Amino acid sequence: MAIPAFLEPLLARQYGADLAATIVEGLAAKRAVTLRANTLLSDRDAVAEALDQAGISWEPVGWYRDALALPRASQRDVWDLPAYESGHLYMQSLSSMIPPLALGARAGEDICDMCAAPGGKTTQIAALTGAGARITACEMHAPRAEKLEFNLNRQSARNVTVMRTDARRLDDFFSFDRILLDAPCSGSGTLSAADPRVEKRFTPHLIEKSRKSQQALFDKALKLLKPGGTLVYSTCSILREENEAIVEEGLRRAPRDRAFSVKPFDLDASSELPRLPVSLEGALCLAPTDRYEGFFVAKIVRTG
Repeated sequence: MAIPAFLEPLLARQYGADLAATIVEGLAAKRAVTLRANTLLSDRDAVAEALDQAGISWEPVGWYRDALALPRASQRDVWDLPAYESGHLYMQSLSSMIPPLALGARAGEDICDMCAAPGGKTTQIAALTGAGARITACEMHAPRAEKLEFNLNRQSARNVTVMRTDARRLDDFFSFDRILLDAPCSGSGTLSAADPRVEKRFTPHLIEKSRKSQQALFDKALKLLKPGGTLVYSTCSILREENEAIVEEGLRRAPRDRAFSVKPFDLDASSELPRLPVSLEGALCLAPTDRYEGFFVAKIVRTG
């Protein structure tokens, strides 16, 4: 895979030459199709049975019972399933399933998904709370908001209110028990060899533009978080400037009358995760592999 020339030196500076080379290999790997059962309409056993009947082999995911990996299937194989059309399953990368799990949302809480489209994480939160939480999903771009609403309806996530707005403009009178900020990013953890325009799309300018958006969104999230509340910040980037640096700088800018702390989060059988080293204690960064996208997740709790 030919990656933009400026990226490998960035990776080598952050991770060292050997690990940078491994990351580049991971970006070039063909990633397995993965999905999760939508427990608002079905369950893992029913989805597994539908795959068996269609002759599609699957493998369990140790840290999340509702997730399945399909190492020899294509997306088209899944699209052709009645279970897909009826919303009983949702195609989603394994890495992107982690932020909703880290969020730990519960029924009865007020939840905000600040950058919600196309809805994978929003519908996962709805399922994890048994449709019992009050979820606000923000999306500023009209076509993406329409896709979000489509997926919410297909997945039967009725407890979600879509706000067609830039989450940075949410009024500070809003407050939430839990906030998911899956921020727009450079996508350095998901670069694809199949994208002929990768060198034009992935640029230093994109990284800097993403950073500015991430900083503003993170600052707003801290303002909207209730005392004792939880913020999960995530990106599909593996670059420190979009990940640890955003959290560290944001917490330094936080109002002096509020206290926040980065907290570790546990996933069952998480030893199978392809972890990258991080400079922020408690955070998680995943290396791109044939099963995982490169991804960063940090959990922040308002402690005062």
